[in-house]
Amino acid sequence: MPGRIALLPRNKVGYPVPWFVATIDGQPDFRVIRAGGIQAALRQNLCWVCGCSFLRQEDRAFTIGPMCAVNRVSAEPPSHRDCAVWSARNCPFLATPRMVRRDRHKPEGAVNPAGIMLTRNPGVALVWVTRYRSWGTRPDGNGGREATRTEVLASIDSGLPLLREMAEQDGRAAVAELEVMHGAALALVPAGAP
Repeated sequence: MPGRIALLPRNKVGYPVPWFVATIDGQPDFRVIRAGGIQAALRQNLCWVCGCSFLRQEDRAFTIGPMCAVNRVSAEPPSHRDCAVWSARNCPFLATPRMVRRDRHKPEGAVNPAGIMLTRNPGVALVWVTRYRSWGTRPDGNGGREATRTEVLASIDSGLPLLREMAEQDGRAAVAELEVMHGAALALVPAGAP
């Protein structure tokens, strides 16, 4: 566990409570983003997971599903690379492919983030690392199980119809652009993934 995550408060069962999590009636609700959290993280240059500042030239990492790799969109601000990798491997929702979102008993007034959200669990998570003027992914060999190429491709194949349906509403140019982006994302899936 990265030291910055180890310093976070814990919930009643001992999980670290990420910086972005809202506190409702004195308890963290992992399904809800803290009020103003997205804006604060972006404005103050804070890690989405630990809430600590980034170093000036430090890489930024996004914990996303394969569809975000296709359309290059994330609804969440970046994290430190080690915070993102740890989250992808240890967050119960991200690390459990069959886990479903718990929408029952959501706090009153809770709304989805801006944009169009695919509410399914993609079954795999990836960490997209960014540098100034370059984009790329990097595998990390420490702990946890890497998704197989078959699992990644199955997740892309199951989510792509949702993106295609949205693109079709925007017309042929949007569908063509999606196909180009899809091809570019497939090129990033390592051929030799376990």
